[in-house]
Amino acid sequence: MTDAHRSWFAVVSDTHLTADPASAATLRHALARLAAGDRPAALVLPGDLAADGAPEAYAALRRLLDPVDVPVVPVMGNHDELDAFTAAFGAPDRVVRAGGTRVVALDSTIPGHHHGGLEPDQLEWLAAELATPAPEGTVLVLHHPPLPSPVPSVELLRLREPEKLAEVLAGSDVRMIVCGHAHHAGAGVLAGIPVWTAPALIYQVDVLPPAGRLRGVAGAAISRIDLLEGTAVATAVPLDGEPVYDVDAAERVAWMRERIPG
Repeated sequence: MTDAHRSWFAVVSDTHLTADPASAATLRHALARLAAGDRPAALVLPGDLAADGAPEAYAALRRLLDPVDVPVVPVMGNHDELDAFTAAFGAPDRVVRAGGTRVVALDSTIPGHHHGGLEPDQLEWLAAELATPAPEGTVLVLHHPPLPSPVPSVELLRLREPEKLAEVLAGSDVRMIVCGHAHHAGAGVLAGIPVWTAPALIYQVDVLPPAGRLRGVAGAAISRIDLLEGTAVATAVPLDGEPVYDVDAAERVAWMRERIPG
C-alpha cells in the first residue's frame, strides 16, 4: 500500500505528569519509541496530561513535545487544569491539520467532576466545522469515551448524553473518534463511526479482575491509528516486554510473499 493511501497517527493518552521530573520517564520512553519508527502524521494526546494540573507538569510536557516534528494535538482531561493547560497549549477546542486530515479536539471536561459532557455551543461549533469536509476526512479527539465500559467505575465516568454528539456526527466525514480516560483499550461505534478508547501510559485498568474487585495493573501502552483507503484501524502498542523476534522487515515480507499463492 502506498503512502498516498495510508497515513497514521500516534496516540499517547493519560500521561498524568506531576511536578516531579521522574513522572515523565515513561513518556520519554514512548517518545523515543515513536522517534525510532516510521514518522506519524500527528501525535495526539487525549487528556489527563497532568495528574493534578500543576503548571510545572505542563512546562515539562512542552519541553518534551517541542522537538516533535509533526503536528501535536493535546486535549483536556478531567485531571487537567484549564488555565494551566491553556497557558501551555492554547484553547482546548481546536482544529489541527495533518496533511489532508483534519483533527478536531474537544474539551469534554466538566469542572469539579470526573465524568464528561459537551455544551450546546461546542456541538454547534463542531457542526459548523464539519459542514465542510476535509480532503482526507476528520479524526475527532476527546477525553471521555462516548461508549459503555465493562468496568463499573469507568462506566460511571464516561461521556454523558453521547446521543447528542452522535446527531452532529451522523453523515459527517469523521473517520474515527479517539478517546482516553478509561485506562483500558476498547472499541465500538457511534453514529456509524469507529470509536477507539486508547490504553493509558501510566497504568491500565483490569477489565477482567477477580469477582467483586476493581483493579489497576502496571503497564504502559500507546496506540496507532492507521487511516487507510476506505477504512481506519486502531492498534494498541504495549511498551513493555522483550522482543520474541526482531528481523529485517523487507526480507521477512518478501519471504512470506513467496509462499502466498497467487
